[in-house]
Amino acid sequence: MECIEYRYMGRMEYSEAWAEQKRLFGKLLDAKRTGELAEQVLLFVEHPHVYTLGKSGHASNMLVDDAFLKQIGATYFQIDRGGDITYHGLGQLVGYPILDLERLGVVGLKDYIWSLEEAIIRTVGDYGIVADRLEGATGVWIDPHGAGARKICAIGVKASRYVTMHGFALNVTTDLRYFSYINPCGFVDKGVTSIEKETGAKPSLEEVAQRFASHFANLFRCEVRKPIPGSERRD
Repeated sequence: MECIEYRYMGRMEYSEAWAEQKRLFGKLLDAKRTGELAEQVLLFVEHPHVYTLGKSGHASNMLVDDAFLKQIGATYFQIDRGGDITYHGLGQLVGYPILDLERLGVVGLKDYIWSLEEAIIRTVGDYGIVADRLEGATGVWIDPHGAGARKICAIGVKASRYVTMHGFALNVTTDLRYFSYINPCGFVDKGVTSIEKETGAKPSLEEVAQRFASHFANLFRCEVRKPIPGSERRD
């Protein structure tokens, strides 16, 4: 059984988390090329206010200028994941799975994204939320085919030789006003929501991360465990 390391990093600047993702991604990819094994990681963080635009996104979906971003204390990055524009901020659980899908027996990127969505669906289900998918769009939605369709979790990933980076952003106690400055994921006719907005509950991000990790382990038939203290050496 494959073992995935669980790392909850708490609040982290986007640039720092992106650098750590790229380090872990490169290490895993290099090991794969040489036939060696490197650790696979579930990295969980909370970002200060930041907007990110995926490689296939449209800059026009950012509805404010640099001066306004500075005014609200937010930053902006164009990055190499799939998808359009999204927001990360306080009260949002961001997960970056750095995985070798072949080692996990996942046959393709579509199946991987489906499983990420399923882990989120089961996680929010723990809080009494009935969530589902929206055909033709990644992520996890509430009432996806109704007039009140709203997204609770965005997903955008990158993969090379079946090694993944980037991941998901689950709104837990997020200030949803920050989504009003963009067309989230390129949509102009659908809303956003959070665990708090749907239920009134305010679970900690680490609690939600642990629930997600448990569902992830069941879906991917792997073990997710915390590293031994002091073992997260950076090469």
